[in-house]
Amino acid sequence: MPQMNKGGKYVFGWSEIKDDLTISVPEMAVNEYRIADDSKIFLISGSKKTGGFCVTDKKLLINSKLKHILEDNEKLREYKLESGEFIKYKGRLYCWVPFDKGIIQLNNRVLDELSLKIGDKLLSIRSSDIAFTLGVKGPLIEKAHNYNGKIELY
Repeated sequence: MPQMNKGGKYVFGWSEIKDDLTISVPEMAVNEYRIADDSKIFLISGSKKTGGFCVTDKKLLINSKLKHILEDNEKLREYKLESGEFIKYKGRLYCWVPFDKGIIQLNNRVLDELSLKIGDKLLSIRSSDIAFTLGVKGPLIEKAHNYNGKIELY
């Protein structure tokens, strides 16, 4: 797993938004965050600096200091929203989408809301013990583009 600079963030690889609106998540991220058996995951809008979105699941979120997100938003917690239908909570956007064998299934609603498009390459970044980020812009993404080593594309 490449590290962009000493003491910096680790990255799992690049993930491209394909024509069918799917994203393949690096296997190392799937394993590290233990989401392999999930059929639904949560997307959280990324920071203004990195864009994209963070990926987590119910078990990671409900057992964390951020459990209030699910406690305060029953429709999100119980998947009563449509896939890709965002809710706004404390300055961030949250939704759920289908997930199967390392593949995230997006839809046009997600792309529009997060200003993404088919062909975008997102960098899978180890962010915290709760979620990993699929970032699309900013200094870390630039470092990854200029990285001399190999960063796999999924």
